[in-house]
Order: sequence, then C-alpha cells, then structure tokens
Amino acid sequence: MLYGTCLMENRHGLLVDACLTLADGHAERVAALHMIEPRAEWPQAITLGADKAYDAEDFVNELRSMGVTPHVAQNTSGRSSAIDGRTTRHSGYAVSQRIRKRIEEAFGWIKTVAGQRQTKFRGRDRVGWGFSFAAAAYNLVRLPKLIAGTN
Repeated sequence: MLYGTCLMENRHGLLVDACLTLADGHAERVAALHMIEPRAEWPQAITLGADKAYDAEDFVNELRSMGVTPHVAQNTSGRSSAIDGRTTRHSGYAVSQRIRKRIEEAFGWIKTVAGQRQTKFRGRDRVGWGFSFAAAAYNLVRLPKLIAGTN
C-alpha cells in the first residue's frame, strides 16, 4: 500500500512538497525528514507540525539536530511522549496544533476532486507523479482565494 505525504506551509495553506512512500509506519517519518531537510538551513526559525504518528523519539531528535522545532502532537496513550515541556509550554505549539489540521483539507481535495482516492495509474512512479500533480493542482485552486484576500 502506498501513502502520500505532504509538507504544507501554515500561513497560506499551500503544499510545499509531496511524495509517495510505502505505508510501513516508518517511511512517512523518513519522508518528512527528507522534505524538511533543505528548508532547515533557512535563517528564520522553522517548526514542523505533525500528528501523533510522528511522536517518536528518533524523529523528534533528528528534527532538533537540524534546528527544526518539532510541533508534533503528543501521543500519551500508554507511553511517554518524545515531546516534552520545552516545546509545549510555548504559545506557538498550540497554534501549530490548531493549524496543522488544515492539511486534511488538502488531502480531502486530492482524494475527491483530483481523483486520487482510487487512482487509475499503476506503478509507484506513475502513482507518485499523479499525487504530486494533484498537490500542485490544489495549490493552483487555492491561489485565487489567497489573491482575493490580499485586496
């Protein structure tokens, strides 16, 4: 089974990067690290919001070593979270947790409007191309709303 992963900038809700991985529980975190790595060298502070599946000690430590602040949802169901008080005490963490749900709008659009719920393509490369194309199309649909908001 294949799994689509997207990197979204929170201010405008645009997808910055998209890739397709095998759904094995670990590949999604590796893909997220690969997508954020080129952006970790930016001069301004970078945060990465993610759901509970990304609350793993190795993932959080790798983000911190890159200089990225992990705003990952805490997974406290029966175990301790890798996200501690040095992250959750800041008001920006609560904002990131609220805004990170916006990515679900993009995935919903990609599945329903762009037809990626059940793709017609076969092969990982073609499905990946279709997913990336759908992510780019989502950004094009968002642009008129963003431009209208600036006037």
